[in-house]
Amino acid sequence: MSHTVEHSDLSGDKTKVGKRLRDFLKRLAEAWGSGSPIRSRPQSILSEYLNKIPRFLWISIGFAFVAFAGIMNYPAGADFSHWLFYLIPLFIVTWFTERWPGIMLSTICALTWIIADISSGVTYSNFTIPYWNVAARLGSFLILTFTFSSLIHALMNEKELSRKDSLTGAGNRRYFNELAEMEIRRSLRYKHPFTIIYIDLDDFKGINDHFGHSQGDQLLRSVAQTIQKKVRLTDKVIRLGGDEFAVLLPETGLEAAQVIVSKIQKVPSEIMRKQEWPISFSMGVVTFTSPPSTADEILQISDGLMYAVKNSGKNGIKYEICQITPDHNKKS
Repeated sequence: MSHTVEHSDLSGDKTKVGKRLRDFLKRLAEAWGSGSPIRSRPQSILSEYLNKIPRFLWISIGFAFVAFAGIMNYPAGADFSHWLFYLIPLFIVTWFTERWPGIMLSTICALTWIIADISSGVTYSNFTIPYWNVAARLGSFLILTFTFSSLIHALMNEKELSRKDSLTGAGNRRYFNELAEMEIRRSLRYKHPFTIIYIDLDDFKGINDHFGHSQGDQLLRSVAQTIQKKVRLTDKVIRLGGDEFAVLLPETGLEAAQVIVSKIQKVPSEIMRKQEWPISFSMGVVTFTSPPSTADEILQISDGLMYAVKNSGKNGIKYEICQITPDHNKKS
């Protein structure tokens, strides 16, 4: 069974990079001019494209800026401050790649600056001055590089923590909203389906009452961890709250989703073999061939299907293919 996963082309093909840039500018213009909920997020579209640019391309951009700064440095000499021109490549490379390329570029920036100064015919009162200058500049560049990299790592860690459920380690509702809206954009663009598995633990309150809340928390952690082992690396396990989970299957149709669901069905029995928790799942599985415009609508549809299972006796699964049109919903 084939499954296509979108990925960025690391070959650096100029045609693909140019096409991606044109596509990005077109989508960004649409985002500012449209009133649709999905098209009105230029910031998220910008972030999506920036994250797809390969590291080597960011490093190449940094080197290009350093070369430009050196050329501008040569005719101006030491009378003009070039800090800003060297800070731009340092920021770009360190922020979008990692610390070590930034350290390397710091050294190149300092050397480029001193070579441009000496080549321009600048005279110093003491022959050691240019060497002290290059040491001071290198030290300053390295301090800025470490500052930039520490800041981006702190921001990334904070962002990662804000997306995680503190109890189970699975993604949280906020993360689901981000992923779902990204999947909506991708589905609208490439016409690929995606699937949501909405899971509710049957009679979870009884487990809390009988075994205690600490055991209930342990059960939720076991459920999240065991489901994560059953799905693919591209699939995301989310705890929506309480005893409800969702699994987002990107670019996955109903047939492929059924294979994954059959693995998730085994989770309760595996957990019961290790513990005495009497659990079962009620699952609503919705494949969106043409999605709604918001993550909330996706959850509403999936949640409704799951509750149909709960109302019909629990411990079951219902499948649905859902196509949203501008006029009405089509379901099969």
